[in-house]
Amino acid sequence: MAKTKGTKKNIKDLSKTGLAFLGIFSVIALTAVVVISYMLINVVSTIKGDLIINLDEHKANQNQTSFIYAYDKNGNTVEIARLHGEEDRVWVDLDDMSPYMEKAFIALEDVRFKKHHGVDWIRTVGVIVKPKQIGQGGSTITQQLIKNLTNNKEVTVVRKFNEILTALNLEEHYDKDTIIEAYLNTLYLGSGCYGVKTASEEYFGKDISELNAAECAVIASITQAPTKWNPLLNPENNRKRQLDCLEKMHAEGFLNKEEYDEACNFELIFTNSENYVPDEEEEEQAKKDTENTVDSFYVDYVRQCVQNDLMEEYGYSLQQAQDKILYGGLKIYAAADLEIQETLEDVYVNRKSFPDLYSKDEDHEGEAVQSAMTIMDYSGRVVAIVGEAGPKSGAMCLNRAANSPRQPGSTIKPLATYAPAIEMNIYNYSSMIKDYAIPVQGKLWPHNVDQTYGSGKNVSVEYAIQKSLNTVPARIINYDVGIDNSFEFIRDRFKLSRLDEKEDRTLAPLATGALTNGTTTVEMAAAYATFGNGGYYYEPYTYYKVTNSQGTEILLSNENPSEKAQHVLSEETADIMCELLQTVDTSYYGTGSNVRKFQIMAKTGTTSSDKDRWFCAGTPYYVAAVWFGFDHPETLGVSTNPGGKVFIRVFDEIHKGLPEKDFPKSTKTIEKRYCRVTGKLAGTNCSSTGAGWYKITSLPSTCTSCTFTPSTDELVSNVVGGVIENLDSILDSIVGER
Repeated sequence: MAKTKGTKKNIKDLSKTGLAFLGIFSVIALTAVVVISYMLINVVSTIKGDLIINLDEHKANQNQTSFIYAYDKNGNTVEIARLHGEEDRVWVDLDDMSPYMEKAFIALEDVRFKKHHGVDWIRTVGVIVKPKQIGQGGSTITQQLIKNLTNNKEVTVVRKFNEILTALNLEEHYDKDTIIEAYLNTLYLGSGCYGVKTASEEYFGKDISELNAAECAVIASITQAPTKWNPLLNPENNRKRQLDCLEKMHAEGFLNKEEYDEACNFELIFTNSENYVPDEEEEEQAKKDTENTVDSFYVDYVRQCVQNDLMEEYGYSLQQAQDKILYGGLKIYAAADLEIQETLEDVYVNRKSFPDLYSKDEDHEGEAVQSAMTIMDYSGRVVAIVGEAGPKSGAMCLNRAANSPRQPGSTIKPLATYAPAIEMNIYNYSSMIKDYAIPVQGKLWPHNVDQTYGSGKNVSVEYAIQKSLNTVPARIINYDVGIDNSFEFIRDRFKLSRLDEKEDRTLAPLATGALTNGTTTVEMAAAYATFGNGGYYYEPYTYYKVTNSQGTEILLSNENPSEKAQHVLSEETADIMCELLQTVDTSYYGTGSNVRKFQIMAKTGTTSSDKDRWFCAGTPYYVAAVWFGFDHPETLGVSTNPGGKVFIRVFDEIHKGLPEKDFPKSTKTIEKRYCRVTGKLAGTNCSSTGAGWYKITSLPSTCTSCTFTPSTDELVSNVVGGVIENLDSILDSIVGER
């Protein structure tokens, strides 16, 4: 009986234990169901939910190479520079690729790409079962694209799980063509190439659309181990994998037997092969990449201008603007005249027409003399610029033409003295002013180039400009124009941007060009252009437009240039200034048989102690400013202005074959003979006369004080001159313009 009771007790204990286990198991099972259900719901919602990776946005904003183009003489765009950081990327549409490129990658990397939905479960399971199997790995092209875009390549279960979900999500939102296009444009293919387009150019020197099946297989074979299978570095390794790729293309029906055999036997010619012959365009690009490894000063200056405009237009920081240029896939259409830029570079790199000058400063022994030059047309277009004499010293090096301001010396006088005086109707072409210094703080100032305080005689405006007298501008500003008016002219009308509001609003900087912070050849060329275009100031520009990688315009530099132009001088003043500057003698600077066929307006400039030489000049076609000196200022010690010689050398070359053309002339000015004694219009008794230009509305009176009886020749000359003027006036009234 006791035994029976013990047995029942054991059964009862077992029942309790079983129930406990059953309860625990039920809880675990229920929890598992809940967890799995939750995970499945999240998995489905992730796959079917919002887009995780936006390929369209990435295409627009990816780290892409930027290009700078210019237009040749036939109006065709020519690539002049590629801008990128360490990575060279160019996005190309699938339709613009060789049809074999997509097939080669699918055959080698993901044979079921067109059939799966982002994850190839057969391959995934196969890798799990046999992790060291040889052949295609578990990742599909879609998954590899995600790795390329996220740069997340951790070997963890969590990362792999998230990658699978993202791949399934991606294929819910994009078709196969979009996915493989993105993949082919983002994968790394060795030698700094990202994407198949740059790889095609790097390895074969061809556009991607020109590649055949054999060549596409070469590029597809680089993946997974870009160094090991690089065709330039390890051609034998690449060849084995290329043949494997071609075999798989044939097996998948991408190539028929004839195409397969032809591809296998095709002679591969790489860019480092002995029998490789680049086409002309590529040869030119290669020449730029090897012989001229740094970009031209024009390219540098375009970059600077675009950078500044991006900061102003979009509020970018300096770093953001630089990154946009280097990595934003921009297309910049430069305003350079390629032939003029080439001429300018040739003269400067080879120092043609340069004096053989070297620094004598003991701290800078042997430093060669330097120079910079900017050439513009009369509507603001910078056609050429060079910021250094001799070979360019490096990428984005000092551009003396735009970024190294120097005191302009006497080239400031037409801007700060004579243009204001004529514009304000205080002086005219032949007005007489005493050539004598003025008292400043108890001393006479300034002296002329001959180190005297002037002759004490009355001289004309024309003469004062020709001889570059310092005394006359000092008197005009001090007694007539006024310091404030002079300062505001060069600041507000001629846009000299580095003026010191206090220090430069004084007599010395305005009358003799001793500006505190100096100015640049870009600013001076733009200012002098106003004398040759009827008095309009155009902001200098170096590019026409900038587009993003999608072709959308993001910057437009010269839309409606006439609307942006500022009429800073009357047409009459511009005419008269242009005529005055044409009287400056330029015969010292070379014969220049081509450029001498045209009118030349010019003004020289020399700073204190002969440390800087300037030459600002123009023809009816172009205007230029040249600076000449040492980087560490010291006396030049040359009698003839070197800038004038450089100007004639460059301008003689760029004016070859140009048709006849004159500076524009207003109907509001007229040529008259004037008396060299009084500066008034010549009377019948004036023995010494010259020809000058005047505002019709502000003609000087006629001289009546001369009593000397002229010689027969002088009388005939004056009569003939008067007849010509009368005929001109009659023709003006009939035709309406000159």
